[in-house]
Amino acid sequence: MSAEEKPPSVLDGGWGWMVVLGAHISIGFAYSTPKALSIFFKEIQNDLQCSYSDIAWISSIMLAVMYAGGPISSALVNRFGSRPIVILGGLMCGVSMVAASFGSSIIYLYLCIGVIGGSGLALNLNASLTIISKYFLVRRPLANGLAMAGSPVFLCFLAPLNQFLLDEFDWRGSLLILGAVMLNCCVAGALMRPPSQPVVLKKVEDQSNEVSSIKDSCGQNVKKLLDLTFFKDRGFVFYLIGNLMFFFGAYAPIVFLSAYAVSLGVEEYSAAYLLSIMGVVDMFVRPGTGLIANTTWIRPRVQCFFSFAMVFNGMCHLLCPLITSYPLLVVYTVFFGVSFGMVFALIFECLMDLMGNQRFPSAVGLVTIIECVPMLLGPPTAGLLVDISGNYKSMFFMCGGVITLGGMFLFTMNVCRYHTLKKEQSSADTEQAKPTGSANQGQANISEVEIQTAVSVETDPNGRNC
Repeated sequence: MSAEEKPPSVLDGGWGWMVVLGAHISIGFAYSTPKALSIFFKEIQNDLQCSYSDIAWISSIMLAVMYAGGPISSALVNRFGSRPIVILGGLMCGVSMVAASFGSSIIYLYLCIGVIGGSGLALNLNASLTIISKYFLVRRPLANGLAMAGSPVFLCFLAPLNQFLLDEFDWRGSLLILGAVMLNCCVAGALMRPPSQPVVLKKVEDQSNEVSSIKDSCGQNVKKLLDLTFFKDRGFVFYLIGNLMFFFGAYAPIVFLSAYAVSLGVEEYSAAYLLSIMGVVDMFVRPGTGLIANTTWIRPRVQCFFSFAMVFNGMCHLLCPLITSYPLLVVYTVFFGVSFGMVFALIFECLMDLMGNQRFPSAVGLVTIIECVPMLLGPPTAGLLVDISGNYKSMFFMCGGVITLGGMFLFTMNVCRYHTLKKEQSSADTEQAKPTGSANQGQANISEVEIQTAVSVETDPNGRNC
């Protein structure tokens, strides 16, 4: 085991909780900013004379770049560590909002908010998730839940804050102030001290050997960045398909929630507070879900628990078009917050459960870059449906239907996978228990190797069936 692969000397505590606090802040801005920006969309739409589909591209590009930047962020974290990468990401986020405040075209906003801001969020997100996996093992689900709770906490105060800023300073002044607020990500990055690791003294024979070592390291980083062997893992493929369907419909209901409430006759501040209500509910659900996922009964079945959360989320959106009053809209928002919080408290824990700590940084980079496609297309497609139909019902039906189907697919495939793994393990145990004679010794050994190879595909580096 190399020095980079050795676990830190202190796991599940100590400075790790300060790292969780930094990740809470960093992840909070990463996930809440694209949602909270929707408060400005109606004013930007009127000022720049663009359609619902055009305005939805702002959040879509920001989210897509955030996810597409995953592999680059992972490579930078592997090279420089989490602390400088999060600080750099915070600077990019602040600069992007300040620059966007001077925008006079929708394309300019795509570049500043979408590309530059999304790149900064990508650095923040992946670096935070990676360092948590290095500090926690037994309490990892709880640590992930607390860190991911940053999204609802920040959404809770960013939504009404943005509405206040919009009323006082219009959307340009609001973006200028928001850019200054996002510089707090630099403070979060300062908390992410690298975990202590054993010092390994290595004799450098000569300069040529050192250069060769650097080249080998670069080659290994490239292989990790483009590690397509993940697709040989059935659990990973099922997880990825379910996630693609979820992310296609996940963010459009949030982007258009305030506008939908206003279309029902709700006052603007009350409509903005719907995002805060969702944030408050989400705030408690994420750590609570982390605690539940850490129980002895749920943790071995965490993939199925994740599937249930997806179906729950999709059903909420399917029922939303039936709502005709503000109190019922609040009820929808509460259930939306519960289901959304459950999904995002489990989404990276499930990937860690499948891949293990050592392969997680590479896996999360590959997953996020693939997920950027539905992230990019989902909200604009929903906005196009609103432009065509003239109402929001078709948008909610589309998003709810896609998410529900994704959750049902993931649940079905996971049940089948668990059954297959159990059957393969049972067959392996039976073969080992059979008496072997000289005549059939070779055949028995071959069968046993084949079974063990099949089982090992679904086993993490610690030898635990995923």
